[in-house]
Amino acid sequence: MAFKTTRLLLAAAFLGASAFGATAADFTPENPECIAPANPGGGWDFTCRQVGKTLQDLKLLDKTMQVVNLAGGGGGVAYAEVVNKRGDDNDLIVAASSATATRLAQGAFPGNTMDQVRWVASVGADYGVIAVAADSPINTLPELLDQMKSDPTSVSVAGGSAVGGWDHLKVLIAANAYGIEDVRTVKYIAFDGGGEAVTQLLAGSVQAFTGDISEAKGFVDSGDIKVIAVLAPERLSGEFADFPTAKEQGVDAIGANWRGFYAPGNMSDDAYNAWVSKISDLYASEEWKGIMAANGLAPLDLQGAEFQEFVANSVQQIQNISKEIGIIK
Repeated sequence: MAFKTTRLLLAAAFLGASAFGATAADFTPENPECIAPANPGGGWDFTCRQVGKTLQDLKLLDKTMQVVNLAGGGGGVAYAEVVNKRGDDNDLIVAASSATATRLAQGAFPGNTMDQVRWVASVGADYGVIAVAADSPINTLPELLDQMKSDPTSVSVAGGSAVGGWDHLKVLIAANAYGIEDVRTVKYIAFDGGGEAVTQLLAGSVQAFTGDISEAKGFVDSGDIKVIAVLAPERLSGEFADFPTAKEQGVDAIGANWRGFYAPGNMSDDAYNAWVSKISDLYASEEWKGIMAANGLAPLDLQGAEFQEFVANSVQQIQNISKEIGIIK
């Protein structure tokens, strides 16, 4: 399977990222709004709230950004709402990630394609993690994968994306890298957002959690979970330096979740250019660099047309992976 090729393509996309110079148009949103397509506590919610607060702190917005949680369908409910009912709303942006690209790649938003919205900008990349409850007897990724190999029904893994979604794909990539040939034996249970998935882990309903480091951080800080693997090429810096990578444990699995925004497909060019400019200014700020460092976000600096192209490439790559592991034909 061409996982290695796909990872190299993703890495190239990260390394080749450069800023898209958007001109700030004479547009100011009257009622700025960000839709987080999941319940509070997950990565999309984090993206909306942190970006909204920072835009106001930097005086890039003069009004508070309203955050609306619109969960369902792994982001599909929010996507349909924007496409069908709010296609020309100039005040609206929507949090998106690799999970969004995954659902679009697999045709999981019925009748919807990536071209029905405008892709605004990225604000960083969030490496995937695999974690267990703090009191779990499992302490390493190979221990978890060995258990999956010997008794697949004994391990259920919770994630905040739908079956076949990005959280699911991350644990499948790890399982495949470890030599589990039929990754369809891996038991994955989908929840609406990472916060809900961790809640189920703490309740003992599942044995492991697959998500992103920003989702896991609060639960690590509170002592509820332990991260047994970060799906990064090398250890992260700062307060994340204690988390082992999958790679150093002999499992060559890398999974980076980009985070960014899309906007309604019929948003005016002035509004679109203004949002691109605001997110670009936010990304370049010292304040945002601090937030990225505190939350384990890696650099990914793409705006406007470059971000649109990056998402298109991501969708194509995820389609290829999904075909390889039999999720789509």
